Amino acid sequence: MVRNQSWKARLFKGSLYTLMTVIAFLSLAPILYTVAVSFSDKAAAAAGEVTIWPVGFNTYAYDTILKDKNFLGSFFVSINRVLLGGLINFLITVLMAYPLSRQVTEFSSRDVYMWFIIVTMLFSGGIIPLYILMKYLGMFDTIWALVLPTAVPVFNVILLINFFRSIPKELSEAGHIDGAGPWYMLMKIFIPLSAPALATVTLFSIVNHWNSFFDGLIFMRSMENYPLQTYIQQFVVQTNMQNISSVEKIELLKKLSNQTLNAAKIVIGMLPILLIYPFLQRFFIHGIMLGSVKE
Repeated sequence: MVRNQSWKARLFKGSLYTLMTVIAFLSLAPILYTVAVSFSDKAAAAAGEVTIWPVGFNTYAYDTILKDKNFLGSFFVSINRVLLGGLINFLITVLMAYPLSRQVTEFSSRDVYMWFIIVTMLFSGGIIPLYILMKYLGMFDTIWALVLPTAVPVFNVILLINFFRSIPKELSEAGHIDGAGPWYMLMKIFIPLSAPALATVTLFSIVNHWNSFFDGLIFMRSMENYPLQTYIQQFVVQTNMQNISSVEKIELLKKLSNQTLNAAKIVIGMLPILLIYPFLQRFFIHGIMLGSVKE
C-alpha cells in the first residue's frame, strides 16, 4: 500500500513538473522568437523561417539602432524618467498610504480623502485637458511632463494602504505608549516591515515609466527629448539614412527590414526590466498578496 502511494506520488510530481516546464516554455516562446528574429537575416524573417533560433545570424538591426545619435540620448532620458518618476511615486505613495491606513479616530478626514482618490480611478479628464494643462504650465519638452501627470499612482496607494493595515495593531499601540509620533512610527516600524509591498509598488512604477511612450510623443517636441520607448516607436529603417550615400543605403536595405528592426527594438526595450525583475521577484508575490487583502 505504501509502495503504491509512493508510486502515485512520484507520477503526480513528475506530471506536474512536466506541465510546468511546458507552460514555462510557452511563456518564453514569444521572447525567444523575438530575439531570434532580431538576429536573423532579412529574407529568413520575411519568409517565416525563424523559430526560436536565428537564421542567417547577424547584428545589423542592433548596429543600426546603436549607431543612431539619438539612441543614447533617449536611453538616458528614460533612465532619468525612471529615477525621478520612481522617487516621486515612492514618496507620494508612502506619504499618502500611511495616514489613509489609520483608523478614523486617528485621522478624522480619512474617508473624505479616500473618496477623492477612488474617484480618480473611475473618472479621468482625458488627453485633451491634460495636453492643455501641460501647455499652459510650459512643461512641453521637459522631464516634468513625463513624471508629474503620473505622480500619484492610485492603485499603488491602495495596495500599500492594505499592506499597512495588515501590520499588527499592537505595534502601533506599543509605539503610542512609548511616545512615538507618526513620523517615527512610519520610518522605524512601518517602512522596515513593508519591504515586500514597497518593492512591489516600486516595480510597478519602474515598469510604467519605462514602458510609457505615448506621453513622450505628445509632450515632446524634439527627438532629443524622447524617452526610449517613444524613440523606438518612431524609429524606422529610413531614419538613419539621411547622411549616407545611395550605395550604402542599398547595402543596408539588403541586410535590414522593419521586421528585424522592430524585433531589436522590443528586445532593447524589455532588457532593462528583465535585468531588474529578478532582484525584486522574491518580494513581488508576497507583497501583491498581502497588499490585496483587506481586513
